[in-house]
Amino acid sequence: MDHLNPIITGIKMKKVALITGITGQDGAYLTKLLLDKGYIVHGIKRRSSLFNTQRIDEIFENINYKNKRLFLHYGDLTDSTNIIRIIKETNPDEIYNLGAMSHVHVSFEAPEYTANADGIGTLRILEAIRLLGLTKKTKFYQASTSELYGMVKEIPQNEKTPFYPRSPYASAKLFAYWTVVNYREAYGIHACNGILFNHESPLRGETFVSRKITRGLANIVLGNQDKISLGNLNAERDWGHAKDYVQGMFLILNHKVADDFVLSSDTKFSIRNFIIKAFEKIDVTINFKGEGLNEVGVVASNSGKYNLKEGDVVIDVDPQYFRPTEVDLLIGDSSKARNQLGWSPSYDLDMLVKEMVDNDIEMIKNKKNLYTIN
Repeated sequence: MDHLNPIITGIKMKKVALITGITGQDGAYLTKLLLDKGYIVHGIKRRSSLFNTQRIDEIFENINYKNKRLFLHYGDLTDSTNIIRIIKETNPDEIYNLGAMSHVHVSFEAPEYTANADGIGTLRILEAIRLLGLTKKTKFYQASTSELYGMVKEIPQNEKTPFYPRSPYASAKLFAYWTVVNYREAYGIHACNGILFNHESPLRGETFVSRKITRGLANIVLGNQDKISLGNLNAERDWGHAKDYVQGMFLILNHKVADDFVLSSDTKFSIRNFIIKAFEKIDVTINFKGEGLNEVGVVASNSGKYNLKEGDVVIDVDPQYFRPTEVDLLIGDSSKARNQLGWSPSYDLDMLVKEMVDNDIEMIKNKKNLYTIN
């Protein structure tokens, strides 16, 4: 087990971070950030019959070729003994809990698993920190979510806005949020919540609406599909880039006082707006016609770069994608993070959408399945 706590020049230990959900979008960007800062990084990944490390394969190969500083462990947030074992073996200075059943719509179909992994999973990690005597050593970051606000009580939403979760996912995250606060106050653990609003990237999972739009667009213009079917086009969200938000995670956890922070762009756009911007990046104008379930997005003009004809229906609405309880509007107020942490996003929505569209067209055109983190 010598690799678990390497000594640098025999004098100074490198900081050690443990990331749950390391193979996800945020886990990949955070891994690169921490490795660039000189950390040794351990990640927990779930066992699967399929390879699911595409987002971090390039990092793993580049870092471990010269200097082994990235290690993966099989584990699951529903398994207490496994969590305790990994934390004991890795003895981390920082734990970033990014692992979750994170798809809101799916949480309605798997509510018990969602509660177990997302809610009680957080409790398991904090209890491991306590039981292993790491309360003064190990800092803990919890990936919280703007979905906590649900049926919003004020606009915009900040750290003092009352929560009103509207899904099993959000309810589980609410349990996790207050568990973090409780363990911070009861045991003195440096434990923090990052209440992050929507953050996307080319690494976003393909079932999430932003990536569904950009990947669907790429498939349409390359002749692989005719249209994208979506749910509530009126839903408004605060969109940012995951690269900016993992910088915020690091700043939150390394703030001198353990506290909870909202990270957001402080702007809002509807899903319909996101679609319009995505098609604008390939010089195609989309108009929307009809209402409710009969609304469609139609090609109004095309520069000719891609073979799309005026009048083509490229967006329609499918009721299967509506949630049982909708969240219509989320927009953050990140002034606390900006003032106390010096954090601010470097991407706006246009930059984010362009990067995602360009990446998906490139991936599909070249049949490239590997992700590259810039």
